[in-house]
Amino acid sequence: MDKETFLAVCSAVRVPRPSYDQACVADYMEADGLSYSSFFRRYLLPNCPCVLAGSLTQEWPCRKLWVTGEGKPDFQRLLHDFGDAQVPVADCSVKEYNANPKQILPFRDYIAYWKEYIQLGHSSPKGCLYLKDWHMHRQFPEHSVYRTPVYFSSDWLNEYWDSIEVDDYRFVYMGPKGSWTPFHADVFRSYSWSANVCGRKKWLLYPPGQEEYLKDCHGNLTFDVTSPVLQDEKLYPQYHKACQPLEVIQEAGEVIFVPSGWHHQVYNLVIMKSCTGIDYGEFYTFLKIIAENRLSVLGIHADCTSSGSCRRTPDTVAALGPHHATFDLQRVAHILECLLSDQDFQRLDTDSLPSEPASLLGQITEAVALAL
Repeated sequence: MDKETFLAVCSAVRVPRPSYDQACVADYMEADGLSYSSFFRRYLLPNCPCVLAGSLTQEWPCRKLWVTGEGKPDFQRLLHDFGDAQVPVADCSVKEYNANPKQILPFRDYIAYWKEYIQLGHSSPKGCLYLKDWHMHRQFPEHSVYRTPVYFSSDWLNEYWDSIEVDDYRFVYMGPKGSWTPFHADVFRSYSWSANVCGRKKWLLYPPGQEEYLKDCHGNLTFDVTSPVLQDEKLYPQYHKACQPLEVIQEAGEVIFVPSGWHHQVYNLVIMKSCTGIDYGEFYTFLKIIAENRLSVLGIHADCTSSGSCRRTPDTVAALGPHHATFDLQRVAHILECLLSDQDFQRLDTDSLPSEPASLLGQITEAVALAL
């Protein structure tokens, strides 16, 4: 991030986000002419969706190795690389607690099902099965099948999970025509990005706040925004207030940016896609790791254990530079201030935390003042 952008966005975050026009559209951008600072100003900060052209992913190994010359999934190559893997598979034909029930299957069994599904004219007595939320990156770290675009390199969630080596939010989805994901928002209402390796996807997106009109009389979010049941005014009394969804057709190779808090529903037209349960204590630990990595970028702090070993700041964070580090620290400071004034957080035993929150806030505040 350059200094001009940093100064501009620091003032912008103090202004409430604008209401979204019902005619909102997703810009289509050629990545070759889009700098990180431009993306930050035009999409990330205003929280607006966009689609990045396939040129961004054309050199990815997954696009070269996982796809045939006809633009279809290369089942033979996929079986060679991942045949013995155990993968989560959802049944799109069944609703269970506002989601699709999942089972764990051998990857080779899922590919056998997929081939049969195609041969039977995109139907199966087993229903429509969708391989989704597969932590392939974590399960097969030796397979570098994609490279994170610079626009999404400030990824607090994965930065945190990588540092404690517990989990991650990098998923692979594979499914036949007709498979789909019910209406939802992404984990912790974070932003996300999704790269389409082959095939086509249809996205239906609603801006933040619209989900309130898509709840039934009991306050439950709808499972399917295309269902005729939404027309029932007794069951969905506020549906008439909802805007029309933003519809995006994502082609092979394209990357879609889904902003924070945007609820969405996704269909596989013919596809393979790659790509709140947290308590106060864990959330504070999350913020602490994010802050310490950025303090390290400013040359102010390094997290060292009693043995003298230090946690290395991720290269992607260091590459963002001091201005972006300072911007992120300002945001962390704001969140910490909100936490410290929260009555529930105040009841938390601070001895259970990795450090004193007020002390961390003071360190961040001092670092930001020096940087400015």
